[in-house]
Amino acid sequence: GLLHAYHDRSDGGVFTTLCEMALAGGTGLSIDLDALGESPLAAAFAEEAGAVVQIGAGRRAEVDAILARHGLEALVHSLGHPTTDGMIRFRHGGVGVFEADRASLHGAWHETSYRMQSLRDNPECAEEQYESIVTGSDPGLRPSVGFDPQEDIAAPLIGGARPRMAVLREQGVNGQNEMAAAFDRAGFESVDVHMSDLSAGRVSLTDFAGITACGGFSYGDVLGAGGGWARSIRFNERTRDEFAAFFARADTFSLGVCNGCQMLAQLRDLIPGADNWPTFVRNRSEQFEARLSMVEVLSSASLFLAGMEGSRLPVPVAHGEGCASWGGGGPVAMDTVALRYVDPWGQTTETWPWNPNGSPCGVTGLTSTDGRVTIMMPHPERAFRTVQYSWHPPEWGADGPWLRMFRNARRWLG
Repeated sequence: GLLHAYHDRSDGGVFTTLCEMALAGGTGLSIDLDALGESPLAAAFAEEAGAVVQIGAGRRAEVDAILARHGLEALVHSLGHPTTDGMIRFRHGGVGVFEADRASLHGAWHETSYRMQSLRDNPECAEEQYESIVTGSDPGLRPSVGFDPQEDIAAPLIGGARPRMAVLREQGVNGQNEMAAAFDRAGFESVDVHMSDLSAGRVSLTDFAGITACGGFSYGDVLGAGGGWARSIRFNERTRDEFAAFFARADTFSLGVCNGCQMLAQLRDLIPGADNWPTFVRNRSEQFEARLSMVEVLSSASLFLAGMEGSRLPVPVAHGEGCASWGGGGPVAMDTVALRYVDPWGQTTETWPWNPNGSPCGVTGLTSTDGRVTIMMPHPERAFRTVQYSWHPPEWGADGPWLRMFRNARRWLG
């Protein structure tokens, strides 16, 4: 718990190492190179083995004691500290030897990638990201949670019978384990159900309180994202009747995530109250997008998102075809929208990469009018525990905010 950051200096030396750390952390730097030798050039750019670590100023004595126990104290040098003014400054012998604002350095560092993206991907998306970098306008993830993630609202219901949850799989689906774990943690009995089990009649949806269609690459996405999976239901009389009857039952719920979102969207004519749902087409960036994005939970009928309205939460995304399309450039049907992408200032966005797929009005999650069926492109099952995050606020406990979604489903069943 003593290290805030670490980066080796073997590629580019201490100068490059510190600059890259500053770019990643969004900070300025005040650095003194005196301890690294008489030559400022050698001190800044020597690529010998070594590393830069950042620690809390108040913990220096603890760090020194650990280093001394291992005989390393003579090899450690104080370099400086981060600053809040956005400037990166290096001194040697009491004289400033380099000074630049972080944004301009970040722009130079990113320009090669920007030029490649402009040729390979959507040039408008590449420009949007580059603009946010060179202006230094991106403050990073800024979550806002309007409820207590550690409160287990389903706790009074746990201890008795665990409702059976069908975790659906099709060829190429790969998100079933995380999804099963999330529902299991919320008090369900997660059951692995392959589509071949349903089509052969070995399993029936009548035995389940809920179904969830997971993320992955059904049929390798060669039939369009989620399209092959939807057709395996639509064009098989047994499975079509099974799903239609399940959706019609007032005591059931359904969740579709990523590939499962795409699949359920193509079954909207079987789902009561889903007439205005879009289909999902290729990302505006023309690339598979895998990143941690910010979404806002809107006020909606979704049973999964009850009590989460107004929260802005980081959530993993991983998809190639997540852009919501109502066809022919038609208007966005906002009445069933439950989630939308927001920028670091909490505003709805269509700007890449804050909106990773280019969906109009930031749309990325929808619900049926009665709230029993919810679909979304992000992966909340990959972030129901804080240890699953690449970053989260340090004050969060063990349960991530997205666990509330699964607990909401358990509470809804009673």
